[in-house]
Amino acid sequence: MKKIFSLTLISAILFIGACKKSNDLPDLDFRQEMRNFVKGISQYGKSINPGFIIIQQNRQELVSANGEGTGTPASDYLAAIDGLGREDLFYGYNNDNEATPAEDRDYIIDFLDLAQNNGKKILSIDYCSTPSFMDNSYSQNEAKGYISFAADHRELDNIPAYPAQPFQVNADSIQNLGEAKNFLYLINPVNFLTKQDYIDAVTATNYDALVMDLFFNDEEFSASEINALKQKANGGTRLVICYMSIGEAEDYRYYWQSSWSNNTPSWLDEENPNWEGNYKVRYWEQDWKNVIYGNDASYLKKILDAEFDGVYLDIIDAFEYYEGL
Repeated sequence: MKKIFSLTLISAILFIGACKKSNDLPDLDFRQEMRNFVKGISQYGKSINPGFIIIQQNRQELVSANGEGTGTPASDYLAAIDGLGREDLFYGYNNDNEATPAEDRDYIIDFLDLAQNNGKKILSIDYCSTPSFMDNSYSQNEAKGYISFAADHRELDNIPAYPAQPFQVNADSIQNLGEAKNFLYLINPVNFLTKQDYIDAVTATNYDALVMDLFFNDEEFSASEINALKQKANGGTRLVICYMSIGEAEDYRYYWQSSWSNNTPSWLDEENPNWEGNYKVRYWEQDWKNVIYGNDASYLKKILDAEFDGVYLDIIDAFEYYEGL
């Protein structure tokens, strides 16, 4: 799920069409290059904080060495991640508030089970708003041993009023991802006037884990604010995981440079036609990796410095874009 922001740089208007086309690609295994990218992120994060959690979202095929749900586990890759997030497993695959077709659901489940059988936690996000559908989503995910969040807004901009308490609510202090029984996915702060409003809303809940953004508009959350968010209302503690897109560059992020409109980096490709202000990246190139991790100015270092418990990696499916060219 890509985030929706109202603020983009004016320079991006001039930038559209300036990026080179993806017609000069190297001969690479783009799928393996994405695995390598995630492994590098994991190695860097865990070198600073050994307990740092790495979760990938969607494109579950990466956990299989041959891309088949019944295939051999991609052991080196699985060793680098702690969990796998999946949208639309039971609801929302074609339309919100609509059951996912059985064929698509079962295809995805084969991969999720492969990861789960290799010790990885599965986080499932369904998009449904009818209470009976939300109940069914939680029940079906529980039966599979997954933890889940039934989002009644695909924009992920609210705390659902239903159910009144998180599914399997508890007062435990959650020390690692394996202990979490539920989570809240709240990455778009558009409905909160201030950071403190966001913090107050979250700390009034009892979710075991929170997936959120590093930024409130353009302002970073501080380590003290993140540690405040780790407190559940009932006295327990939660994990706070930071969303980060690694397969596209976003023109509303701190790293974006207006000079790119005239001097396009080698790793920057075409704008995503479905998401204004989001640009395909050649994620295997070192200069893009340097934006994401490996140095004190990198995105991941900012996340680590803010004392998040882990990172939630989106746009893992970038490899499919390049495979299709």
